[in-house]
Amino acid sequence: MKLSGSTKIGLFIIIGFFFIGLLAPLLAPYDPKGTDISFRFSPPSSRHWLGQDKLGGDITSKIMYGAKISLTVAVTATFISLFIGLVLGSMAGYFGGALDECLMRLVDILLAFPGLLLVFALAAFLKPSLSNVVLIFSLVGWTGFARVSRAQVLVEKEKEFVQAIRSLGASHIHILTQHIWPNIISPLIVQASFAMGGIIIGESSLSFLGIGVPPDHPSWGNMLFLAKQSAFQPAFVAIFPGLAIMLTVLGFNFVGEGLRDAWDPKLKK
Repeated sequence: MKLSGSTKIGLFIIIGFFFIGLLAPLLAPYDPKGTDISFRFSPPSSRHWLGQDKLGGDITSKIMYGAKISLTVAVTATFISLFIGLVLGSMAGYFGGALDECLMRLVDILLAFPGLLLVFALAAFLKPSLSNVVLIFSLVGWTGFARVSRAQVLVEKEKEFVQAIRSLGASHIHILTQHIWPNIISPLIVQASFAMGGIIIGESSLSFLGIGVPPDHPSWGNMLFLAKQSAFQPAFVAIFPGLAIMLTVLGFNFVGEGLRDAWDPKLKK
């Protein structure tokens, strides 16, 4: 599979942030929760590469640990959403009938609400925590995967090879997992790439509003929340975490577009 230049750039960005987040305890020069009020809003220097925030915390260290939090939420929530959507969507498309009708009407109801608004509503009822943020995005995100899975299964189950396998007495689970799922996973992976970028933005939005990751965690959204509390402050306090969010989301979008074009050349512009 030949990857475009933008796709390679996206992979480089994503892999880079993954390694930064994974190795944050080793790479971070300071404790991300440390404070030094006497040096609050200090500009970037040789000791603090990206400067210090309102509490005197090292912005570089916080961005490194924030990468771990954002990517953990994005990958975990996307995997759970993809699995739930794949199972329920496949069942709806494969068996049809009342099961299909009930599941798809549930999906239609959930999709009738703006996604971010539904996320905010759920977050308002749950205690701010990393696990609850993952739970919220998993509960909201599975619907899109379910619709794609259902549409793909409706096509695949009518193909001759599936009919032949069914005539040989293969079980429904065997047909779905061994013969249909491998043929429909490509569009779901593409959708997952775009979903991860959306979840990073959503998690940052929740944390910025104080209803996402707890304030004592060095997430990118919490860094922006801390930055907005002071009316007169250096711009770099908000610029650097904002750039981290922008680059990561851009990387996932580049990868998603590249995989989509590689697996379905008809979609190329």
